[in-house]
Amino acid sequence: MFARALPTIRHHPDLPMNTPAFSALSQGWLTGASLIMAIGAQNALVLRQGLLRQHVGPVVALCAISDMLLIVLGVFGLGAVIAGSPLLLELFRWGGAAFLLIYALKAGLRAWHGQAALQANGGSASLGAVLGSTLAMTYLNPHVYLDTVVLLGTVSLQQPEALRSLFAAGASLASLMWFAALGFGAAAMSDLLRRPWVWRGIDAGVALLMGVLGLQLLLNPLSGSSS
Repeated sequence: MFARALPTIRHHPDLPMNTPAFSALSQGWLTGASLIMAIGAQNALVLRQGLLRQHVGPVVALCAISDMLLIVLGVFGLGAVIAGSPLLLELFRWGGAAFLLIYALKAGLRAWHGQAALQANGGSASLGAVLGSTLAMTYLNPHVYLDTVVLLGTVSLQQPEALRSLFAAGASLASLMWFAALGFGAAAMSDLLRRPWVWRGIDAGVALLMGVLGLQLLLNPLSGSSS
């Protein structure tokens, strides 16, 4: 009797994995994960705080909450506004480029002088300063808006209006999982990474990455379809 019932249970159309709701949730998760895992300024900051074991929980929470807010804004219409405004795109371009280049300069100086190693071995930034940097890295970075607001907002239009909230929930869950893994995973490995030459290498890499991103923004005008 149980053997005959199994095929019916396995293919039951009302199981969650066979519903449009699950499809919307999973598509949101996959789309969000594919975007958030790309190397960027926000991920570099979370990784650094994780390695330092400084304010990891608040930084992870702030990044995840910020992404959730931006995802909701994108899914429910703000993405179209930004993508359709050349003025806003140019403001994000120049402001973001300036911010990224300044951050690159600071990271380069830390790598040159070895200051990051001293911070890793005992220095501590205040919670307010760290959260302020996190907010700036999130909301002054135009790539965050293009990926989270514009692109996710556009992809969400493939879903029926009633299911777009589930799409947003899936993308938000992917963001939370990624930042938690990045921040707390780095903290778990910090004992292996508390060496001056490692920190100088990390800051040099961050400086190079931020410099490239900043120059790309200066040399390439933004568009609503780019990421």
